Amino acid sequence: MAMMFFYSATIIVSTFLFLYALHPRRCCRTPLLIDWPILGMLPQVLCNLSQLHDYATNVLRQNGGTGEFMGPWFTKMNYMITSDPINVNHIMNKRFDNYVKGPKMHEMFEPFGDGLVTADSDMWRYRRSLVKSLFQKKSFETMAEKTIQHKVQKSLLPIFDHACLHGKALDLQDVFSRLVFDETCLMALGYDPNSLSIEFPFVEAEKAFDEVEESILYRHLVPRSVWKFQEWFQIGEEKKLTKACKIFDQFLYS
Repeated sequence: MAMMFFYSATIIVSTFLFLYALHPRRCCRTPLLIDWPILGMLPQVLCNLSQLHDYATNVLRQNGGTGEFMGPWFTKMNYMITSDPINVNHIMNKRFDNYVKGPKMHEMFEPFGDGLVTADSDMWRYRRSLVKSLFQKKSFETMAEKTIQHKVQKSLLPIFDHACLHGKALDLQDVFSRLVFDETCLMALGYDPNSLSIEFPFVEAEKAFDEVEESILYRHLVPRSVWKFQEWFQIGEEKKLTKACKIFDQFLYS
């Protein structure tokens, strides 16, 4: 048994060293994390997957807000990541034409359809002008203010009071996710699903929207071949995504 283990370990190490020798040396001028041979920076992300947003925020803060993420060498998952407001404004506003989203991003965000997130160039400008004209209307501003005040007073504050009175812990991510969902539905659809209440009811459409967002994030974290395989065979995250999209579509149609 010991001899078999030794041979297996030798084969694994030899394979790793062989792949390492073939591994192209990548030029990374502003690395966010340690770029491990073959595996890239993925190990650190996987170790912090349960707190990904906080982890990413801290890493970006430590690196001045901008840096490169290099995935495993065989995946081409290489990204430039920024949280610098000046960079975001440059990309999303001042020089938007320089940053074409392209078919790959459109494919990743396919559940969101042909909206502002995936549109390019002229179509993006057209849709942005429509949304901007809506947001600038005084009537919309008044409606949004009334909607938010109503939800805060009738739903959010009573939940905080109830939790304080009974000494209960609250999942603030769940609380504010429900708040935003209700407010968005009220302003966009004229319908309040009342997902934010003391009982914290299970609202299928709200959970479906969360699952769509999580699945799109998942598409960014794994090689395209992995999630396309799951999409083809309808397994894993892609099966959840398909089901969630159907639920949310039915909600919108109704």
